[in-house]
Amino acid sequence: MTIRQRVLPPGWYPGSGEETRRTIENYIASGPAPEPSAVAGVAPHAGWAFSGRIALRVLLGFRRSVETVVVVGGHLPPSAGVLAAPEEGYETPLGVLSADLELLEEISGFLSAPPGEDRVPDNTVEVQLPFLKYLFPDARALALRAAPSEAAEELGREIRRAADSLGRTVAVLGSTDLTHYGSNYGFSPAGRGERAVEWVKEVNDRAFIESLLEMDGPGALRHAGENQSACSAGGAAAALAFARTFGVERGELVEYSTSYDLHPDESFVGYAGVVYRPGPADSPE
Repeated sequence: MTIRQRVLPPGWYPGSGEETRRTIENYIASGPAPEPSAVAGVAPHAGWAFSGRIALRVLLGFRRSVETVVVVGGHLPPSAGVLAAPEEGYETPLGVLSADLELLEEISGFLSAPPGEDRVPDNTVEVQLPFLKYLFPDARALALRAAPSEAAEELGREIRRAADSLGRTVAVLGSTDLTHYGSNYGFSPAGRGERAVEWVKEVNDRAFIESLLEMDGPGALRHAGENQSACSAGGAAAALAFARTFGVERGELVEYSTSYDLHPDESFVGYAGVVYRPGPADSPE
């Protein structure tokens, strides 16, 4: 069995199974979980200390019957298309998470060529995998990355087609952070200090989040590209497009924060958690 090895060091997320379980259980105990009926969501991908609780709350909102969770990350240029991890499983502190290679085969014609294999270490997907192993121990996963382009929206629709073809209950998690602000990121249009924090929260991040909540995938991609309001916006666009195939009309904001809230600094990042639930008439069986 080929295994994609962990590359992120402890600090991004715990190193041992015991510490991973304890951290997740503390997150769960920290507040009420969303109703578990979502078919898709958007979660941040920073180290767990900064955004892990928000990411977990999004996944707690996923329907419990899910058989495969597709995680769509990013860190790709707009022309890169869609890449997939080729391994049969993914290493986590809680054990190996099996990959859904049947689903991968079903969408293989859609991947970037040649050959669409993603062998580059990347945090956007890896940081979510221990959550999946804990919450969905009997489910499989599929690690993808999508460019911030129309290809991401097409991917969301393709995943739904493939899931229906296989008779598979699938959920999609888009792994997307928000504005990266400050000198560390070469982006400081609102200066520094409280004025900058307010601009990120109330203007730049808010506009991108509203696009996600209003189910406006093209608008989200456009705003991210023009205003640097999201990192790996392709993941969010894929999750949104997948949700649209279930008739979802509006997203639900689970939580929003910034790294500045925990560690005030001239450079900081925004994080949002969004879930997508079908209406009663559109809910999957």
